[in-house]
Amino acid sequence: MGIILWIIFGGIVGWVASLIMNTDAQQGIVLNVIVGIVGAVIGGWIMTATGGSDVSGFNLYSFLVAILGSVLLIAAVKFLRRA
Repeated sequence: MGIILWIIFGGIVGWVASLIMNTDAQQGIVLNVIVGIVGAVIGGWIMTATGGSDVSGFNLYSFLVAILGSVLLIAAVKFLRRA
């Protein structure tokens, strides 16, 4: 994917993940993009390690894998803030 598509994809994924984790009011658009991109990388690593395929483009599978990684990233940040 090109850089513009990564930014758009990351923004959408980060926004949906923040809605799932109830952190939407705390995150701005820039943080949504960062969380979405980093979450896509984390989700891709997890799926590759478990035998699945990586984030491969702008499709439903990649979207769900990226959301999984983003939700895990937000959960880890929330856990570390409490500790």
